[in-house]
Amino acid sequence: MKKEYSETEIKIKNAAKSLFLERGYSATTTRDISRESDINLALLNYYFTSKKKLFEIIMLETFYDFISKMVEVYNDEKSSLEEKLKLTSSKYIDMIIEEPHLPTFVVNELKNNPSSILKILKGQIMESKLVDQYNDGVKKGIYKKIDSIHFVTNILSLIVFPFISSPIIVKMKKFNRKEFNEMMYERKKLIPEWILKMIKK
Repeated sequence: MKKEYSETEIKIKNAAKSLFLERGYSATTTRDISRESDINLALLNYYFTSKKKLFEIIMLETFYDFISKMVEVYNDEKSSLEEKLKLTSSKYIDMIIEEPHLPTFVVNELKNNPSSILKILKGQIMESKLVDQYNDGVKKGIYKKIDSIHFVTNILSLIVFPFISSPIIVKMKKFNRKEFNEMMYERKKLIPEWILKMIKK
């Protein structure tokens, strides 16, 4: 059951999330969070006891939000594999454009707490309806037979990696942020097409 937070706790969490996403764990102090949330340090420590505890809450909630959009799409009973690919690409690109520090934050911090996150990935993604549809398509001779981990990894990589490497892309193409986002909107259509070309016989 999801914990209900008070207004003060929510204020602290929102400030902490903003700072953790932008700076990471090590570069963020409890004093930074206290200033950002306009809550005194003693009260912050009263509610969350330590920066580590607050970070663990933020990390798990952020990762859950990151994965839950995919899980919702991947386990839909009515949509086809092709429709799931389009929805995944569209939802994730919109989500990351809204919070551009999110992919780097998740990738950088995954190594610190892999066990609980791996349970989510294995149970919710690798056993999803999308993977079932892919495996069913392999049996019917529609798709090439590859380990489904490659299939899922390719989807995530094509969506997430350009955001992680955005500083290089922006400089290489001399893009401003608006032009980079336009490129990502274009990828909403391209990514499903590329994935289908990879897997179709």
